[in-house]
Amino acid sequence: MPVFNIHHITRYEYDRPVKESCNEIKIYTYQCDEQELLEHQVTISGQPDIQTFTDYWGNKVGLFNVLAPHKTMSIESKLIVRTTLPSQLRINFHTGWQELESETAGQLQLLELGMAPSIESKEKIDEIIAALQPTTKSIATTVEHCSELIYKQFKYIKGITNIETTVDEILEVRAGVCQDFAHLMLQILRTLKIPSRYVSGYICPNKNGMRGEGATHAWVEAYIPGYGWAGIDPTNNVWATSHHVKLAVGKDFNDCTPAKGTFKGPARQTLSVYVSVGYEDGHVFEEMNKVQMQTQPSDSKEVLIDEGYGEQQQ
Repeated sequence: MPVFNIHHITRYEYDRPVKESCNEIKIYTYQCDEQELLEHQVTISGQPDIQTFTDYWGNKVGLFNVLAPHKTMSIESKLIVRTTLPSQLRINFHTGWQELESETAGQLQLLELGMAPSIESKEKIDEIIAALQPTTKSIATTVEHCSELIYKQFKYIKGITNIETTVDEILEVRAGVCQDFAHLMLQILRTLKIPSRYVSGYICPNKNGMRGEGATHAWVEAYIPGYGWAGIDPTNNVWATSHHVKLAVGKDFNDCTPAKGTFKGPARQTLSVYVSVGYEDGHVFEEMNKVQMQTQPSDSKEVLIDEGYGEQQQ
């Protein structure tokens, strides 16, 4: 079973001091049978106390405050994790729509995750569903073919979308990165009433190479009757493997944001994100991104500013 060393730094810089920064982080491994946490160290500027709790979706969440004036704030995570998924997945490819209806009946969270939000381009989603011909296939086969369609018909291009890009916009440009493809797949599966959830994590080194490797990554988990939650990565058109490390799950990116919060002060802020993934053979994958974030007026007003993660998952 592979062991990965993952180093993740989120750093905020401000052009003048800010204060009363209140933050939420979801950079802890998700507790499940597919992975085993060996060691985790979290270091934050000023060494504030971190209060942790488990949220509605089962994610471990950390809360902390940096009250004193500061011009930088960094959140550093050093993680060692062993993944335990077998190379041969035993997903149930035989159960269908009747079994799905039976297993989700009365399960409020599953029903919630099977409800698609309204979008303007519903006819385009309907066209995709018609091409999938879901009524002739099992649930798992439908999910697999949905991933394949996105992989083949939508281009992987960095920089043309951002964290606020909608499904309507993805359908228009027919391109994006992992976060976009995950949101698109969720829209399709939920229109079919298949419970599905967004997954935030890392995609680790693979001898064949994968899109998004060495960075924060996003994929989907679909509920397969007779099996349970099955991860699938439409960016790479593969079922989640031992190279996927899961941090958080939820309805969409907003439920899984690695770091977000607020601060007081009329400052311009810049975000930089560094991720390195070390494999057992000593090879290291690295990625560094710098993002110009929300600009505030240069006056003396003390305002409360949302400080989102700002870095799109690749």
